[in-house]
Amino acid sequence: MAEHPAYPVGLRLDGRRVVVLGGGQVAQRRLPALIKAGADILLVSPSATPSVEAMADAGEITWTRRRYERGDLQDAWYALIATSDPEANTRASAEAEAGRVWCVRSDDAEAATAWTPATGRSEGVTVAVLSSDVHDRDPRRTAAIRDAVVEGLRDGSLAAPHLRTRTPGVALVGGGPGDPDLITVRGRRLLAAADVVIADRLGPRDLLDELPPHVEVIDAAKIPYGRYMAQEAINAALIDHAKQGKAVVRLKGGDPYVFGRGMEEAQALAEAGIACTVVPGISSSISVPSAAGIPVTHRGVAHEFTVVSGHVAPDDERSLVDWESLAKLRGTLVILMGVDKIGKIAQALIAHGKAADTPLALIQEGTTAAQRRVDATLATVAEAVRTHEVKPPAVIVIGDVVRVGREPVA
Repeated sequence: MAEHPAYPVGLRLDGRRVVVLGGGQVAQRRLPALIKAGADILLVSPSATPSVEAMADAGEITWTRRRYERGDLQDAWYALIATSDPEANTRASAEAEAGRVWCVRSDDAEAATAWTPATGRSEGVTVAVLSSDVHDRDPRRTAAIRDAVVEGLRDGSLAAPHLRTRTPGVALVGGGPGDPDLITVRGRRLLAAADVVIADRLGPRDLLDELPPHVEVIDAAKIPYGRYMAQEAINAALIDHAKQGKAVVRLKGGDPYVFGRGMEEAQALAEAGIACTVVPGISSSISVPSAAGIPVTHRGVAHEFTVVSGHVAPDDERSLVDWESLAKLRGTLVILMGVDKIGKIAQALIAHGKAADTPLALIQEGTTAAQRRVDATLATVAEAVRTHEVKPPAVIVIGDVVRVGREPVA
């Protein structure tokens, strides 16, 4: 192969077939960007990480659960080859070459026909950086250049950020409700400087694609009623990597201390003598209703809002919630993690005096491209969840604020 620099080009993959071989960490990092590009994605892999499995369950990708077979790349416009079998990768790469399918390989970039640039996004612009030096394609350098340009676009300076000496430890970063633009500046900077990222499924997954290749991403996804990484295992991973002198980011959805078990992790780190930084995040309890056009408070309508965990039903002896008192409040009630229990929650509120026709909204996948809103009342919400097939994660808003913005102003 001649030693010439790669020719940069932007692939328009909307509605076009993309084949991904392998459902591991590489796929987990690259799939969100392909989904965002509108690609028709076929994943071929006998197994997948919990986060990749969740993408398949949500219908964002099609998953064929087997190993690569010749012919899998037929009709593909682009292929990502990332299996743990070098021989299969070689055969798939040969098929791509014969079929003139642009493909990248995670195990042998030199054998690929395309390279994945270090990419970042800001203000509607995608920055992609490729090395033009065929003898020194240092991914850390291209990632650093990408970071400098993106940061410059964000603050208007186009100057490289000042690099400071890092102190090994753990940062519990609240990533916000899902939209990558809603993470804090401090959280994004810590993420860019990380050696290890332990990420939740509900964190801003698009940011994982911006990480340099050397960053280890550990999947701590907790799929409702499915696979998950136990909290004890998460704590152990945080402690183990920090003791190795690495900069560790625990990337969580929303805010670490709002039903995020952040304090449990901070306490475990303190007991191990490890420095811990907590970076607050935008909680989905206020940001998701806002994204759906619902103010949790509104003059003349609601002077308070209460946030409640709905993962335990009102009739469960483990419940710590005073549902009788909540039913008497006139303000807004926001319920997180309560989709599967909302029927019993609604019954409890009505039984304690809340009007059955109290308006309610369910906002699924709030702030993301998949966001949708389903309106109902306490009396009809259980049927609405079944009819509209509302799935977690979803934020539930109960109260008259649901109607604000949807009714004419008097």
